[in-house]
Amino acid sequence: MHTVILVLVEVLIVIGLSRLVGLAFRSIKQPLVIGEIVAGIMLGPSLLGLVAPHLAVTLFPPETIPFLNVLSQVGLIFFMFLIGLELNPKYLGGQLEVAVLTSHVSILVPFSLGTLLAVLLYPLVSDASVSFTAFALFLGAAMSITAFPVLARIITENNLQGTRLGTLALTCAAVDDVTAWCVLAVAIAVARTGNFTGAVPTIIASLIYIGLMLTVGRWFLQGLAKHYVRAGRLSQVLLAGIYMAVVASALITELIGIHLIFGAFLLGAAMPKNEDLVRELAVKTEDFVLIFLLPIFFAYSGLKTQIGLLNRPELWLLCALVLGVAIAGKYVGTYVAARVSGISKREASALGWLMNTRGLTELIVLNIGLELKVISPLIFTMLVIMALVTTFMTSPLLEWTYPKKLIRLDVVEPELEAQTATSATDGETYRPYRILVPVANPSTQKGLLQLAASIAINSRHPAIVNPLSLIEFEEDYAFKSTPVEADRLIAQRRQQLEELINTLEPVEIRSHVRPIVRISSNVARETAQIAALKQVDLILVGWHRPAFSSNRLGGRVGQILTTAPVDVAVFVDKGSEQLESLLVAYSANIHDDLALIIALRLLINCETCLLQVLQVVPENQPKDELSYELNTMMEKLPSSVRDRIEIKIVQTSEAIQTVVEASKNVDLTIAGTSRAWGIERQTLGRYTDQLAIQCSSSLLITRRYSQVTAHLASVLTEVSSQEPTLRS
Repeated sequence: MHTVILVLVEVLIVIGLSRLVGLAFRSIKQPLVIGEIVAGIMLGPSLLGLVAPHLAVTLFPPETIPFLNVLSQVGLIFFMFLIGLELNPKYLGGQLEVAVLTSHVSILVPFSLGTLLAVLLYPLVSDASVSFTAFALFLGAAMSITAFPVLARIITENNLQGTRLGTLALTCAAVDDVTAWCVLAVAIAVARTGNFTGAVPTIIASLIYIGLMLTVGRWFLQGLAKHYVRAGRLSQVLLAGIYMAVVASALITELIGIHLIFGAFLLGAAMPKNEDLVRELAVKTEDFVLIFLLPIFFAYSGLKTQIGLLNRPELWLLCALVLGVAIAGKYVGTYVAARVSGISKREASALGWLMNTRGLTELIVLNIGLELKVISPLIFTMLVIMALVTTFMTSPLLEWTYPKKLIRLDVVEPELEAQTATSATDGETYRPYRILVPVANPSTQKGLLQLAASIAINSRHPAIVNPLSLIEFEEDYAFKSTPVEADRLIAQRRQQLEELINTLEPVEIRSHVRPIVRISSNVARETAQIAALKQVDLILVGWHRPAFSSNRLGGRVGQILTTAPVDVAVFVDKGSEQLESLLVAYSANIHDDLALIIALRLLINCETCLLQVLQVVPENQPKDELSYELNTMMEKLPSSVRDRIEIKIVQTSEAIQTVVEASKNVDLTIAGTSRAWGIERQTLGRYTDQLAIQCSSSLLITRRYSQVTAHLASVLTEVSSQEPTLRS
C-alpha cells in the first residue's frame, strides 16, 4: 500500500510540474511538449538527483519505477494510436511525387550519416553485448526521425496549412513517419534476434500482419464506422471495442517481435477516416492520454537521462558531433531533394528546418533502444539532448527563414483581393480606408461590426472592414490543432462571420466587409502583426470583462491598446442600435483628437447624425476657445456637416460626472484614453475605467498611435492627406 501511495504522489508531482514547465515554454513560443520533456529531465538525476539526492531517492525509489513504466507504456500505446488515427490521407494529396522524393532523401541522408557515425561511436560508447548492425540501425533511425504531431502543430500555429510549403511539409512528414516506423521495426527485429538474417521471419510476419490489418482489419473497422453513422454517437460499448482492439493489436505486434507501439499505430492508421468518428474518438481519448499518461512517460524517460554522464570535454564534443550530424543530415537531405524538385531556396530551407523537428517521437525511439539495451545511458542522454535542441530550434529558424509577412503573401484569402484596391476622385488616388475588427464571438458582436461599417464605409471613397477571428489553441498536440481539423474550424468560423455580415444594414455595405480567420498562439500579438501587415487605419475592438480582473480594459483588450502600432478604439456596447446623436468628451490631447476625428467621419457618413463636442475645463482655468487647428478643420468641413455640430464648453471640477450626465441624451459617447475621463492607456494595472462603468450610452474609447494617420482624407477632398494635429 505504501508503494501505491508513493506512486500516486509521484504522479501528482509529475502532472503538476510538466504542465507548469510546459506553459512556461509555450510563453516563449516553444512547443508544450519540449517543456514537458524538460520537466521529466528535471525530476531525474540530471537536476533533482544532483541538487537534492536524498529527496530524489525518497520521491522516486527503485520499487516505484516499474509502476511508472507500466503507466508510460499504456500512454505510449494510446498516443501511437492517436498518431495513426490523425494520419489523414488528405496529407498525402499534395505534391506527392515531390514529397516522396524529399522525405525519402531526408531519411536516407541522416540515416547514412548516422550509420557512419556509429562506426566512430560503437567502440567508444557500446560493448560486445550489442551487435554493430543493431546499434547502427538504431542510431540511423534516431537521426532520420521527424515528429509528425509537433510539426503539424507548428504548421497550424503559423497558418502554413494553406500554403505550398505547409502542404509539402505535411506530406513529407506523413511519408517520413510511415517510412521511419518501418525502419525502426526492422531495427527492433534485428536487435531482438541479434542479426539481420535472424530478423527475416519477424519482418515477414510483420508484413503479413500489416497486410491483414489493411484488408480484413479495415473491412471490419468499416463496419464499426457504419454502426457509428447509424447511431450518431460513439457509445461506451463501441469505444470499449475500439480500445480492446488497440490493446490486442499492440499485443500482436509485441508477440511478432517488433514492439507494442506498432500495433497501436497500425490500428489507428487503418481506422476509417470518417470526420465525426475520428473527431469524437480523438477528443474522448486524448485528454487522459496527453494530460495524465504522457507526462508519466516523460518523467520515466527523465529518470533515465543522466546529463552528468557527460563529465569530460571529449564526451561533450561527441554530443556536439551527434547534434551536428542530426541537424546537417536532415537539413541537407531535405534541402537538396527539394531544390532538385524545383522548390525555391527559401521554401527548401524552411522545409529543412521543419523536418528537423523530432520531439516526442524521437523520445519514443530512444526509450525503445534503451529498453532493448541497444544504446547505453550515455548515448541515450546525448540523443535526448539532440531531440530537445532540434525541436527547440525549429520555430525560431522557421521564422527567420520564412517570416510571417511572407506566409501572409503565400496564403490565398478573399480579403487579399481588395488589399490594393484604389479609387480616384478629382485626380486623387486613395488606398482603401481599412478598419480591423477583432471578433471573439460572432453571435454577440453585431453592434461592433455595424459601428465599424458606419465609421468606414461611404459612397465617396473605397473602404474595407476586416472582421478578424483568431482561433487560439491551448493544447500542444491535441486533435483540434491538426491541420485538417484546423481547416474545418476556420471554415466553420468563416461561415459564422458570413452569417453575421449578412445581418448588417444597409445591404450595400456587406460587400465591403471581408472576414479574416486564422489560427493564433497569441491573440494580441497576432492582431498587432496583422494590423501592421494590412496597413489598417484603425483597430476597433469590443470590450469584454477579463476573467481575473475588475478592470474593464484589461486582458487582451488592454494588450491591444498598449501594443498595437496603429490607432485603436474600444467599443463598450450598451445596446443602442441607433447612431443619430454623438457626444465627444474633449480635453485637448491627441487621444481626444482621435475621438473627434472619428466622430466627424461618422457625421460625414451619416447625413442625419448630430454631434455635440463637450469641452470640459477645470474651474481654476479660464474658458478657452477651441484651438486654431481645430477651428481650421471645422471651417474646411462642408456647411451641411458644420451645421450639425454643437460645441459646448463647460467649466467644472467633476469632468467625468459631467460627461456621464450628458451621455444620457445621446446614442454614442466618444472619449480618448486620459485621466480626465478616468481611463488610462496603460490599462493593465490598477488604473480606473470609471467612464466605461458609469456612461449611460454606448461608449467608444480612443487611443491614438500616430498623429499622421489620415482618417478624414478619404472622405473630404478639401482636407489634405495629412490631418493637422488638433492641439498646439
